[in-house]
Amino acid sequence: MTRADAPRTAVCVDFGSTWTKALHVDLASGEILGTVSAPTSLHEVMEAYDACLAALTEQDSRAADAEVLACSSAGGGLRIAVVGNEELVTAEAGRRVALSSGGKVVAVVATAGCEAESDLGATLSFTTPDLVLLTGGTDGGNRDAVVSAARGLVAADWRGPVVVAGNRDANDEIDAILADVPHVTCDNVVPKIGVLAPESARAAVREMFLEHVIGGKNLSSRSDFRRIVQGATPDVVLQGVETLAEVLGEDVVVVDVGGATTDVHSVVRPDPEAEHVREEVVAVTPVTRTVEGDLGMRWSATTTLAAADHSDPSLAESDLSGEVEHRRNHPGWLPRTEQDKDIDELLARIAISTALQRHAGRSRVVLSPSGKVIERTGTDLRRVGVVIGSGGVLRHGRPGIEKRVMRWSARGGWQLPEEPLRAVDGDYVLAAVGMLARSHPATARHLANHLTPSR
Repeated sequence: MTRADAPRTAVCVDFGSTWTKALHVDLASGEILGTVSAPTSLHEVMEAYDACLAALTEQDSRAADAEVLACSSAGGGLRIAVVGNEELVTAEAGRRVALSSGGKVVAVVATAGCEAESDLGATLSFTTPDLVLLTGGTDGGNRDAVVSAARGLVAADWRGPVVVAGNRDANDEIDAILADVPHVTCDNVVPKIGVLAPESARAAVREMFLEHVIGGKNLSSRSDFRRIVQGATPDVVLQGVETLAEVLGEDVVVVDVGGATTDVHSVVRPDPEAEHVREEVVAVTPVTRTVEGDLGMRWSATTTLAAADHSDPSLAESDLSGEVEHRRNHPGWLPRTEQDKDIDELLARIAISTALQRHAGRSRVVLSPSGKVIERTGTDLRRVGVVIGSGGVLRHGRPGIEKRVMRWSARGGWQLPEEPLRAVDGDYVLAAVGMLARSHPATARHLANHLTPSR
C-alpha cells in the first residue's frame, strides 16, 4: 500500500462487557467524524463492531476503509494474580504494576507467608485469574524466593500465562521450571529497594494479554477480532491519560464510573519541594491506577450506597434501598424520570468521591524519632489541575452534571484536588487517544485537545 492509498481515517473501538463504543477520527486533523455505540453480545462481540461500523459508514463513507484499532474489557477484562515474596515489597510492587497494566488484581499472594503449594493453588482456583505476574527479590539478591514461587505455580497445576518480573539472576532457572507453561521474562519490577520499574512488565503483560488472554476468553470466532485488539481497555485509557497530561501540561486525574467498578487514573508529577514525607520501600510512580470493585452504578449499586457519608444532607431521611436494589438486579436499566436521574447522580457522586479518597489517601502528622513529620499514603492529588469524568452516567447526563457530581470534601486529611478544572469525556475520546498514541502520536495529541476544560 502506498502512502496515498493508506487509510486517512481511523475507527477506534472499545469492546465493553455491556456496550461497545466506536469513534471515527480524521488522522490528519484529529477531528471527530462520528461516535456510536451498540450492545455487546458476549457470544460474538464482533456483532457490535459490525453494527458500529455500519452506523459510522452511514455518517461518513470513509469509515468503511478506515484503519481499525481496538481495546477490550469484555468478558471481565484482564484478571491478574500477583505472586511475590513479601507482601510489603515485591508483592505490593507487583500489584501496582498489574493495575497500571490494565488488569484487575484478583489476588496478591506473598509466598513468604504461604505454607504450602496447596494454599497458592486454592487461591488461584478460587480467584480464576487470566494471568500470573511473578515477582520476587532484587537484582543480585536472594534468588530462592522467586524460584520457589515458580515451582509452586507448577505444583499448583497452573497452566495459564505467566509474566516473570523478579530477580533477573533467577530467570534461567525459572525458564526451565516453567518450560511447559506459557511465560515471558522481563525486567525486575523492584531492581533495588526503593525503586519501582514498571515499564518492561507493563509491556510484557500487554503482550501476554494479546497472545493468550484475548483468544482464551472465546469472545469471537473471527480472526479479525484478535488482529485489531491492541490491549486491555484500562491499559489503553491510562496511555490516553498520559498523553492528555502531556498536552495540557498539567497533572491530570480521570475517574471512570462504570456499572460494576469505578477506576481512577492519575498522572501526578512528584513535588520536588515536598519535605518530611515518609520514604517508601516501594517507590511511587507518576502514573497510577486504582480499581474499586465495590463502587459502580448497577452491579455494585448497593455497596456504592453503603460507602456513602450519611451525614450528607441528600441522604437524610431517605430510603433508597429499593431503588438501588432494582439497579443492581437490572444492570441494563436506564433512568427515565427526573427522580431516576437524581438517584443516579447521587450514586455517581458517592462513587467518584469515595474512589478518589481511596486513590489519594490521607496526610497526617505523626511522631517519629526526629519529631513530628507529615506521613502521606496514596497519591497526593491536591495540586492536580484537571479532573476528567468518564462513564455513561456522565456522558449521557443532564447539563451541568459535572458540577453536581464531580465534587468532594477534603475533611479528614484526604489529599483530594483542591482547585481543579472539571470536564466530562462526552465523546469517549480517552480510549481512542490511548489507541492512537503509539502509531499516530500527532493525531492522539490533536484528539486529546477535545478534552481541554474551559477556563
